[in-house]
Amino acid sequence: MKCTGLIGDSVTIGIGGEAGQGVGRSGMLLGKALMRAGFHVFGNIDYPSLIRGGHNYYTVRTSQRKVTSVLEKPDLLVALNKETISIHQSEINPGGGIIYDEKDKLEEETRTDIEYYPIPMTDIVKELGGPDIMRNTVALGAVTALVGLDSMHLKEIVSETFEGREKIIKMNMDAIDRGWERVIEFDYGFSCSMEGGDRPKRMWLTGNEAIALGAVAAGCKFYPAYPMTPASPVLHYFTGHDAETETAVIQTESEIAAMCMTVGASFAGVRAMTSTSGGGFCLMTEALGMAAITENPVVVMLGQRPGPSTGLATYSAQSDLLFAVYGAHGEFQRIVLAPGDVEECFYMTTHAFNLAERFQIPVIILPDKNTIESHETVEKFSSENLIDRGELIREWDSDEEYKRYKYVEDGISPRAVPGTKNALVLANSNEHVERGFVTSKSPQTIAMMDKRFRKIPYIKKAVEKLDPIKVYGVDNPDITIVGWGSTKGPMLEAMGMLSDEGISARFVQVRIMEPFPENLNKYLTGKTILFETNRSAELGTLVKLNSGYSFKHVELRYDGRPFDPNEIALKIKEVLQ
Repeated sequence: MKCTGLIGDSVTIGIGGEAGQGVGRSGMLLGKALMRAGFHVFGNIDYPSLIRGGHNYYTVRTSQRKVTSVLEKPDLLVALNKETISIHQSEINPGGGIIYDEKDKLEEETRTDIEYYPIPMTDIVKELGGPDIMRNTVALGAVTALVGLDSMHLKEIVSETFEGREKIIKMNMDAIDRGWERVIEFDYGFSCSMEGGDRPKRMWLTGNEAIALGAVAAGCKFYPAYPMTPASPVLHYFTGHDAETETAVIQTESEIAAMCMTVGASFAGVRAMTSTSGGGFCLMTEALGMAAITENPVVVMLGQRPGPSTGLATYSAQSDLLFAVYGAHGEFQRIVLAPGDVEECFYMTTHAFNLAERFQIPVIILPDKNTIESHETVEKFSSENLIDRGELIREWDSDEEYKRYKYVEDGISPRAVPGTKNALVLANSNEHVERGFVTSKSPQTIAMMDKRFRKIPYIKKAVEKLDPIKVYGVDNPDITIVGWGSTKGPMLEAMGMLSDEGISARFVQVRIMEPFPENLNKYLTGKTILFETNRSAELGTLVKLNSGYSFKHVELRYDGRPFDPNEIALKIKEVLQ
């Protein structure tokens, strides 16, 4: 296996066009083909909040080693329209190239240090009698020829994608061949090369798909949700696999309804979850409090995007952290999990269901758009022994009257569901006594609040087993970098770059935000720097509140785009000067 880019051991390919030209589909197909050839791949999509039109851009980065982020500068650009050339031409690495439609006549302002590959995409599609969108297939055929990738892998993916539609498959196969044949006519020196090797069985998934799979593995049987970017793909997954997973799926009339239905399903004993983004979570918070006071376990995924209000609806941010930790009225226990890649999305989702039922509390999964809408090659997940239903009882066999909110030492009362033999289950959203009846008396109010809060040390002990902090790198580094969520991938790539220059770094990833880890300070020695994609360093605020530590060096990005590893490495070198 070989993978040689213009710079380093990876190849970066950018695909641009307007919405409706199949930019995202092209990136997904190319990434999956590269995975089938034996390579690791990471893919990221950039698109505006428009149904059609507007510039879409998908970046595919691949290597024979694990890659965890994209780079802003591509080696090769696929331009499905002329606008893509004008936007991205200046970003291409010297020695790189642009594949474009021959009909898009170039202006005179072209670069002399890159190659241009005019392909008659439109004419080829017309000759084949295909729809205009099939120009992207011609372009992908050209890409395989330029980078030295066997087009067999791409054809294999196309056949699977359009299974049962033989005419479309044949047309796309011909389009791949025509694009490939057109490129080899050029005698240009593009220097990327990819030769496949072993083909390990990996998966090509987004974080959203991993969360959906994690929910299925954890026994989720009810999924109500209202569509909202970037969380909608979880709803799409469940809708497309409802019969296969035996899951009841409902597109609700609002986020309020989605959360109320989730609470109701939990009360009935069904594992349920919902997903949304910041605006939808605002609407859900009252029902989140209802889940807390009724001690019904619920799981909600809050996919972060920039705000306030609609903000940048299709971009990414880490600006809902404090909202997730403190949002909703009143005081109650919750757990907030912050996955940083596709694999963590899967396993943290399974943990979320178990923690919710074990402690009878809400659990919030808090990824950001860059994590849940990016594709990544991952190894096969383990789905063994993933379900722990906590204190859920199937039959009440005690002579004592069943009390749903019985005062117990750890605060976790025996949980029965309506219909349980010998148990009458009462619940409401007012404060209540052990039996479940409403009360406003001081002694009972204090006792019930204290009962719920007695769960805290047990929650902390449980989450401590889930690696709330993960540390990468050496023990005595030149610098410690701290981050969470989607900053993980660029951080790890930047550490590799710094290591090549003789700079040692340690990356501290905070994965559980509530309850906040108690041992973070032991890693915050020497020079430290915090990276976040928000304006006010929300993780830095949590660190200071919980440990008293204040970061001297903070680097923030809040334009909706992910950090570039080169950007991180440069900032770290500035701090070390």
